Amino acid sequence: MSKNNKIKLNKQTKESLILEIKNYFNEERDEDIGDLSAMLFLDFIIENIGPTIYNQGIKDAIKYINDKTEDMYSLEIY
Repeated sequence: MSKNNKIKLNKQTKESLILEIKNYFNEERDEDIGDLSAMLFLDFIIENIGPTIYNQGIKDAIKYINDKTEDMYSLEIY
């Protein structure tokens, strides 16, 4: 994924993820972090980990489609 193809989240999704991050830090690490810290952490994840997860999703989708295409060959009549 090139710099021009950054993962972009809509405002509602980003706010929801920020809340999830804050809850995680609170519940799992017993730390209270603010909105800015959670947003910066989310931005880090999106920029550094997001592309790997996104690319794996693309590979999984391609495999799924290829598997289904192969299944269609079995429907041929000879």
